[in-house]
Amino acid sequence: MEKSGKSSLANLSLAALGIVYGDIGTSPLYTLNTIFTAGIHPVPLNSENILGILSLIFWSLMIVVSFKYVAFIMHADNRGEGGIMALLSLVLGKLGKNEKRRAVILMLGLFGTALFYGDGVITPAISVLSAVEGLQVASPLFKSYVIPLTLAILFVLFFFQRRGTASVGALFGPIMCLWFITLALFGTLSILSEPHVLKALNPMHGVNFLMGNPWLGFISLGGVVLALTGAEALYADMGHFGRKPVQLAWFGFVLPSLVLNYFGQGALLIHDPKAIENPFYFLAPHWALYPMVVLSTIATVIASQAVISGAFSMTNQAVRLGYAPRMETQHTSEAEIGQIYVPGINWALLLAVTALVLGFGSSAKLASAYGIAVTGTMTVTTILAFIVVRRLWGWGFLRGALLISFLMTVDMAFFSANLIKIEEGGWFPLALASVIFVLMTTWKQGRVLLAEHMKRESIELAPFVASLSPDSVVRVPGTAIFLTANPEGVPHALLHNLKHNKVLHERVVILNVRVLEIPHVPDGERIEYEAMQNNFHRMIVKFGFKDEPNLPKAIFSQKILILEPMETSFFLSREMLIPKAGPKMALWREKLFVAMFRNAGSAVPFFRIPPNRVVEIGAQIVL
Repeated sequence: MEKSGKSSLANLSLAALGIVYGDIGTSPLYTLNTIFTAGIHPVPLNSENILGILSLIFWSLMIVVSFKYVAFIMHADNRGEGGIMALLSLVLGKLGKNEKRRAVILMLGLFGTALFYGDGVITPAISVLSAVEGLQVASPLFKSYVIPLTLAILFVLFFFQRRGTASVGALFGPIMCLWFITLALFGTLSILSEPHVLKALNPMHGVNFLMGNPWLGFISLGGVVLALTGAEALYADMGHFGRKPVQLAWFGFVLPSLVLNYFGQGALLIHDPKAIENPFYFLAPHWALYPMVVLSTIATVIASQAVISGAFSMTNQAVRLGYAPRMETQHTSEAEIGQIYVPGINWALLLAVTALVLGFGSSAKLASAYGIAVTGTMTVTTILAFIVVRRLWGWGFLRGALLISFLMTVDMAFFSANLIKIEEGGWFPLALASVIFVLMTTWKQGRVLLAEHMKRESIELAPFVASLSPDSVVRVPGTAIFLTANPEGVPHALLHNLKHNKVLHERVVILNVRVLEIPHVPDGERIEYEAMQNNFHRMIVKFGFKDEPNLPKAIFSQKILILEPMETSFFLSREMLIPKAGPKMALWREKLFVAMFRNAGSAVPFFRIPPNRVVEIGAQIVL
């Protein structure tokens, strides 16, 4: 039993290498090159500066990744699930009914979520581009082929998203394992030629670098943070593997490999400053250059795949929690619920990634746009974590404030250093995040306004049911299920059906679906049921934000009220919204909400309802 447990932990840790660590694992491709060559104020290349930068990278990995995320934040899980959306749901559940406080935290969390999409766009572009640029090191003749080849690889990557990763996902772990072994091996060989580079493990080299030239040191943090990209993925993907496998893979394999490679690049630069053109590829012997380009490209594709899948999952969670309209979602695996494909997000990401590659043209220039989204999300995560330690863990204010203040100081140092890069490209992820933020908040506020309007206009259900006498309306055989957002009111579809068809089914079920701010709802707690007069029944079906919202499966498998699928019809109301200027939402946002509402996916495929059992009845609503 013990051997089986160890084997399972090892297998999960190997799988985590392929999914969790692709982003941070491919950062050595461009980090040092960016710090010493890119931007308005690149760091002058000399031995002391190299040691200072290496020290900053090492201690940033230790403080931000090892301590903050792996040792601390990963314990702030929402029933085993991680990520900023799961953390936001956890925090909102602990804030009580203070509407102002909830609104502030919600806005903060949604902006952090929006920044995640900025990371999701830049990661594939910079990762694949930096890998393909290795061809220039092999021969300058390949320079003109770098951009077309990068775009071709990215197109193939996004094109095959619809087929899922189930067939090749098993290879991700072993390939990334080979990648990290290669990083460690080439780094070690270089360190052996310049062993004094290990002095950079002393934090005083980083401190002296910052103190010796404060402005240059501050700006350099915008490049150092590139070594931390992907740290949020450690937390976000925790639900797939569990805390222990992710932690074991980091401390036992990924962290040592990254440190050895960064220090190996530093040793190479001390020995041969000309290698700054591409220190990652110059680490490899000449005979290994082409194999390294191939391995790097595969590793960056895997890293990009993880980020794209993360964007799909984040969108799916946002839809279920009511922060985004329903979108077409395809399941690419029968075994894994989490493997999904969202066509709209996929092609939007491809367009944005293509624009980035063509607009910036090199990984060094793209690095200027990278970092601000990552550090923004990190900062929001830290703020939300403070609420968790106070409200959920019961820490005293002083203890919680001291820890969070330390982490916030580090986060804000990186974030403010990246703000300087706005003109160089940092505007892009901020602009993208702002657009997504406006869309999410508009959808959320619009849904609230629509729900308030529907509630004002609705008739109370209990008196309505009680008023129905046996001969006041014709009852026909079968069961009618009316979906409604307000289980206390009479659904519009029911009223319209009664008005136009003059009949009611023999058995009527008023059905309300709720998505709770927890990842999963146990089967035994999924259904709330209440029997009413005149063969009416009220049912509430609960899902977690990571549950599959399969409505027929939930209601036909429950034993409280036996329903026959072939004798049951689903009635849905399809509202047509008309915008009207009002005090609660600007007219332009109402028009935006209406446009999103009209283009939202149907509830029929979203809830897995058989189309041949559905009746949709229209209604016109002025907001």
